[in-house]
Amino acid sequence: MTKPTPAASYRWCTFEQLTPCELYEILRARQEVFTVEQNCVYQDLDGKDQYSWHLSGWDSESEAPALLAYLRLVPPGRKYAEPSIGRVLTRKSVRGTGVGRELMRQGVENTLLQFPASAIRISAQLYLKRFYEEFGFVQTSAQYDEDGIPHIEMLRQP
Repeated sequence: MTKPTPAASYRWCTFEQLTPCELYEILRARQEVFTVEQNCVYQDLDGKDQYSWHLSGWDSESEAPALLAYLRLVPPGRKYAEPSIGRVLTRKSVRGTGVGRELMRQGVENTLLQFPASAIRISAQLYLKRFYEEFGFVQTSAQYDEDGIPHIEMLRQP
């Protein structure tokens, strides 16, 4: 049974436009999901956040800032030749509600507004291949290990 979709408001901004509270919640969620949940020790703060665009989905019914979902867009030339969506996450409490799909839909849309007619590259965890295919991404590499987790590169043509 699908959970009801929570009311969320999305914010697309540069690193400089993030408030200290937003940045704190984003970094906390990234650590919670990518380090603790996935039991993966890796360097999350990689020097790319300052150059990236950030899309965050917030619980619009919560009094305190409650991050539901997040992704970042690394501009062309910083990671890949193409713009790259990464650090895609949804909080455990909202998985299966459609929040992740709305996040990716808006992420692709905003990427194309920033970089019109550009392909978008991602490094995807292998188990999420079908999810990303829903947004037009196609596998472009063999499976590889990144921090102990199977990954593949995927590309979405404009």
